[in-house]
Amino acid sequence: MLPTRNAMLIAGGFAPIYAEHDLGTDQSAAIRAAVDLILAAHEPYPALAMDRHWYMVAANRIVPLLIGRVDLESLWPPVNILRLSLHPNGLAPRVVNYVEWRDHLLDRWRRQIAVTADAKLRGLYDEASRYRAPENADEPGAADGAGDLSGLVVPLVLQSDAGELRFVSTTTVFGTPVEVTLSELAIATLLPADAQTTAILRGLAADLR
Repeated sequence: MLPTRNAMLIAGGFAPIYAEHDLGTDQSAAIRAAVDLILAAHEPYPALAMDRHWYMVAANRIVPLLIGRVDLESLWPPVNILRLSLHPNGLAPRVVNYVEWRDHLLDRWRRQIAVTADAKLRGLYDEASRYRAPENADEPGAADGAGDLSGLVVPLVLQSDAGELRFVSTTTVFGTPVEVTLSELAIATLLPADAQTTAILRGLAADLR
């Protein structure tokens, strides 16, 4: 990881060689433009960019439509994707397969902590582990897999104002970064797992034109 390399150089008495820029500064305009281009290209499917602690730094136009009436202020901005997904004031009441999705995320989180030994990730994990499940969590028959991909991936089944949506998630990273901020960014995309979800997303995107 580039931050680790910089830290090792500093510890050895050398200057860091990998630059780091906040995405809100003029110096990072090219990075932000590249990220926004990728996110827009994923429409009509929701996609967002997050840092290594899973804080959302950018999103395409579909993401706010899925978040809907969630009170983001109650989730201590900046918005953390894991907190948004699992917190009782977040999307949790609308995640049909909450227990399955929570267990999947927490397992992925544990593996990331094991690799990075990141104290901030550990704190977020401990917090999320204490969240109470919504009262309707995983009711009988609530979820029956991810459409044609059932048994292959853990789906996200989300109840929206437009109907039930079934997603499979993918994560993309930049392949050859030489800048710290870019090296720590990941693009998370929710892809439709059935025809109904595809149709709903296309309808939402058409309404934005």
